[in-house]
Amino acid sequence: MNDLVKRLRALDTCAVSDAMDRHGLTGVVGGLRPLAARRPLAGRAVTVLLGPPPARPTASPRRHLGTAAVDASGPDEVIVVAHQGRTDCAGWGGLLSRAAAARGVEGVVVDGAARDLTEASEAGLPLFASAGTPVTARGRAVELAWGEPVEVGGIPVAPGDLVLGDAGGVVVVPAGRAEDVLATAEHIAATESAMAAAIEAGTPVSAVMGKSYEELTDGDR
Repeated sequence: MNDLVKRLRALDTCAVSDAMDRHGLTGVVGGLRPLAARRPLAGRAVTVLLGPPPARPTASPRRHLGTAAVDASGPDEVIVVAHQGRTDCAGWGGLLSRAAAARGVEGVVVDGAARDLTEASEAGLPLFASAGTPVTARGRAVELAWGEPVEVGGIPVAPGDLVLGDAGGVVVVPAGRAEDVLATAEHIAATESAMAAAIEAGTPVSAVMGKSYEELTDGDR
């Protein structure tokens, strides 16, 4: 397992979001929630860009959307589908979920709707999206590109960026800033763990959540 992915997996989205704040970065993708196999996911991004089909298509798509990314992906990788927040049709479906799970893909993030959620759960594939829908992408959305920089919920995502998803949502860490962000997130998580232990030992929460807590996300001065 990649060391950065291993470290990311030990954190939660709250600690990573706080660390991003400290470094002046924005990486939380709003509106996404776990819809299938509801466990955390962590890995490096493999990107897929979707869009509406051309007004006058000259031929049927060469392949179904997402299939090339699935075939190229594996363990410690997260497929990120830029579906422009669309909920009128799915940007991901059941056969893709089964294929991704068979290849050991960590999970899938869809900026928009996904379908066949039961199949994804049966395959054990964590799937984060904004909504579920039974409506197919066929005739409504096509793959424009994969393996290229995309944007999901206003957040840029490049291939190889770190992606973490849990019950709190989804956060993306730029690959070039990953070491700094993870080190800060680890410090925040350790600090909050000590605070939690103090509360459980009987220390008043007003004393625990004092000035030092408020300054956890302050940038370097």
